[in-house]
Amino acid sequence: MIRVGLVGLGFMGSSHLSQYMRLMREGFPIELVAICDVNTSKKEGKLTQGNIDISDKSIDFHQFNFYTDMEKMIETEKLDYVDLCLPTYLHAPYATKAMEKGLHVFCEKPMAISSKACQEMIDASVKFKRKLMIGQTLRFFPSYNYIKETIESNRYGKCTEASLFRGGTTPFWSWENWLLQKNKSGGCLLDQHIHDVDTINWLFGTPTAVSTTGRVVFEGSGYDVVSTNYLFDDKVVNAQDNWTINNDDFGFTMSFRFSFEKGTIILEKGKLTDYPYDQESFVPQIDSESGYYIEIKHFANCILEGTDPQIAAPLTSTMETIRIAEAEVASADSKTIVPL
Repeated sequence: MIRVGLVGLGFMGSSHLSQYMRLMREGFPIELVAICDVNTSKKEGKLTQGNIDISDKSIDFHQFNFYTDMEKMIETEKLDYVDLCLPTYLHAPYATKAMEKGLHVFCEKPMAISSKACQEMIDASVKFKRKLMIGQTLRFFPSYNYIKETIESNRYGKCTEASLFRGGTTPFWSWENWLLQKNKSGGCLLDQHIHDVDTINWLFGTPTAVSTTGRVVFEGSGYDVVSTNYLFDDKVVNAQDNWTINNDDFGFTMSFRFSFEKGTIILEKGKLTDYPYDQESFVPQIDSESGYYIEIKHFANCILEGTDPQIAAPLTSTMETIRIAEAEVASADSKTIVPL
């Protein structure tokens, strides 16, 4: 039986909590035994709701031991790993501390506030011989894996163009408004846009350069609106993000278009459609499972089986995603093309 401690019960922590509850209901050999959060009101189940409501409001929180200090939780409970859902700037120090104390770590994206901090996490994983996986959840979503399989199988030939977008309401719900503080979250570019940066890195590797424009809407928050062109020799690639769409009717959306020599695949309003050239379009029969569920189960199975994570791996790959994002910030700051 794997014993887990969840550290941070904000928006993503609440989402992860729901996945653990489901795994336990299904009889998977995992038990969430403790929760750690500096906000003691979370002990009473006051969950944070963000722009995607995937938490379970029916949970009885009395079944968990509650802590406000992670080290105290680790010293008191017999745990196999901690699930870190903390503000980004805390990822590296908390992951390093947990691994130093003998625990494996599943850490929510982005990997860390800087590539330097990412390297510190990798070094700790090697030094203390602990498993570390980053929750770049799109690598686990069936719709994004459909694109990866299309690329790898070459069934439509080479990819010629990719366009990705995500956006929604401003995350005013975060603890002490940390998401709108650049030094703690990196702003929209590092917190939300990072999903598409990672997707591009995962599918195509590192571009030769990036050209980014960005706008700061909320003072001190970093870039709240961003658009990046990724320079590749054989394809046109762009990703945009905007977390200032503050209308209750909008909520949140993510979409993409991947064009190939012989077809195009589009995700729009939650619907994936495949458009083969010279044939009728169709809706692929893919798994409807959530990437949040798949990623946690994957990491837990790695611990059970004594294997290394295979999907959001290697760690140098998720660190490279941060390095690309840093180049995007530099490009937006300088209004120049930044080589990689």
